[in-house]
Amino acid sequence: MSEKSGLSLIRNIGITAHIDAGKTTTTERILYYTGVSHKIGEVHEGNTTTDYMDQERERGITITSAAVTCEWAGHRINIIDTPGHIDFNIEVNRSLRVLDGAVFIIEGVAGVQPQSETNWRLADRYNVPRIIFINKLDRTGADFYRAFDTLKEKLDIVAIPLQLPIGAEENFIGVVDLIEMKAIVWEGGELGAKYHDEEIPADLLEKAKEARQELLDTALSVDEAAMEEYFEKGDVDVATLKRCIKKGTISGEFRPVLCGTAFKNKGVQPLLDAVIDFLPAPDDVEGIRIAPPEDEEVDENKLPIIPVDPDGKFAGLAFKIINDKYGTLTFVRVYRGILRSGDSVLNTTKGHKERIGRIFQMHADKRQEVKEVHAGDIAAFVGLKDTQTGDTLADPADPVVLERMTFPIPVIDISVEPKTKDGVEKMTLALQKLAGEDPSLRLKTDQETGQTILSGMGELHLDIIIDRLRREYGVDANIGAPQVAYRETITQPHVETYTHKKQSGGSGQFAEVKIEFAPLERNQEIQFENKVVGGTVPKEYIPAVEKGIRMQSSTGVLAGFPTVDFKFTLLDGKYHDVDSSALAFEIAAKACFREGMKRAGPVILEPIMDVEVTTPNDHVGDVVGDLNRRRGMIQNQESSGSTVMVRALVPLKEMFGYISHLRSITKGRASFTMQFHHYDPVPRNVAEEIMAKSA
Repeated sequence: MSEKSGLSLIRNIGITAHIDAGKTTTTERILYYTGVSHKIGEVHEGNTTTDYMDQERERGITITSAAVTCEWAGHRINIIDTPGHIDFNIEVNRSLRVLDGAVFIIEGVAGVQPQSETNWRLADRYNVPRIIFINKLDRTGADFYRAFDTLKEKLDIVAIPLQLPIGAEENFIGVVDLIEMKAIVWEGGELGAKYHDEEIPADLLEKAKEARQELLDTALSVDEAAMEEYFEKGDVDVATLKRCIKKGTISGEFRPVLCGTAFKNKGVQPLLDAVIDFLPAPDDVEGIRIAPPEDEEVDENKLPIIPVDPDGKFAGLAFKIINDKYGTLTFVRVYRGILRSGDSVLNTTKGHKERIGRIFQMHADKRQEVKEVHAGDIAAFVGLKDTQTGDTLADPADPVVLERMTFPIPVIDISVEPKTKDGVEKMTLALQKLAGEDPSLRLKTDQETGQTILSGMGELHLDIIIDRLRREYGVDANIGAPQVAYRETITQPHVETYTHKKQSGGSGQFAEVKIEFAPLERNQEIQFENKVVGGTVPKEYIPAVEKGIRMQSSTGVLAGFPTVDFKFTLLDGKYHDVDSSALAFEIAAKACFREGMKRAGPVILEPIMDVEVTTPNDHVGDVVGDLNRRRGMIQNQESSGSTVMVRALVPLKEMFGYISHLRSITKGRASFTMQFHHYDPVPRNVAEEIMAKSA
């Protein structure tokens, strides 16, 4: 098999959706039907293949994105089953970055839900072609057509059904295939491997003809030759229609929609066929962009693209790290060339060499050793010493740096200290490993108390980290109550001049800086500009000024929180031939920050969360009233059958312990999801309370 044809037989896909839409269940069915597993795992029984962590099996949720490899119709499919819970959104982000295509699973009762929207926008950012599977059509209240309508309403996309359901709820028995105009009917709901084709039921024939006409009109519009064939013959053959659907899926002109119920084993085999027919092989998509040079603003669309090329110099992107009993596993997506175990590569992000130990193809937590990997592959490497998520590995002869990943901002902090003195070193090492695996987890030491502070995406995220600390690393720790990760910023420009002068025998210290502090828009972080002219501050001292401000910014002037979203400009200064030094300018810059920030209108910022509550009709008033009392701003309410979805923006501070309160006011019938939305200044009374606590 030539390498080129080998590429066309690979599919790198992700399965993603809102929490509880059925991603892991669908993955289990795929593994069963492709022969990887001989028994179907069930989430509710805690014996699934991809949810292999103890915490995943106990809680019935996916936490890490598991990589599995299987074969279908002569093709190799690398699948990443990603989490649905917003606290683990980093997993979805880094998986979508390296995939060629994705299957979005939409729940047949609720339709598009908040996490589906978030993941959809991530996939848009990385231009990932995707197909949609409307799942759980066997459930009471499931409605394919209503769920389909939410695709257009909430995702604003052109969606075209490739199938229509036959029956609904407990009477769902199969689908109408609109491409070949036939019915596919499953024989019972057991393992569902048996199904047969038959004529389309008479009561669905008219609807199927209308839907097929819509499919032809949309799909053929992307291909002129197919349009001509259609006008000549009045129809097109199946191969032509499939070619057009694949072309439109890859370009994003439209999104194909399939349906079924993975739990009842109906619809999974046609979904696998659709993955092969409509999602791209590695060489069907344009490849990956080269990263822009550090600190340079460039138009991303003008950056060169590295196509997937089996004959080029090796280049790959590390997108996930796992520490297990065998050591550190680094998951790498290979974009170019071939890499063999024992080869040396350059980590171009960090600028050092790495030697490749063993290479594995992964089947969740099981592995199969391979001697080499090729362009288009996803594999796990053992033996990399200092490669982290988002780093590029490349042939030293062509040291490219591939497009970097962006990671979300942690919004919640907890303090952690080991129960015994012996546990300090053990805990530090364990936390460093966990933070190496998970870029959305941050570690810092509180300078005043000496405590280790963990910052994460939510209560569940930190809960899982502490649980892993105990189980995997044997560290028992005392955990502080969750704290909001506040920030500080300024609201008005201010110019501050500060002179640092110290004369006490021997050589003295002297440095003067004149710095302008100015506010920036949210999420602009910290920016520096040097406007010194005429050498009033020698060039060798300017990095020390920048370092001093950046270090001091980690402790704000109001309540000691990190200061963000400001620009500081070095305008002028003075130095002394003998007494000036880099250290003197760093000290002057720190003091200038402390004084200047106080006069620049400092404010405390708090994280505002996007909250969506799904509640029965008769509890809507209680839910809305409660959100208002929590300083929430109601955005909208949508009815869906007997339930209402209430969406609101609420400060994170007011959401601690919300789930138990929500259950009590709705008799346990409501649920909610929450994700970070933006930072906003806190009201004055809240700011005073925060400052009093930090004093």
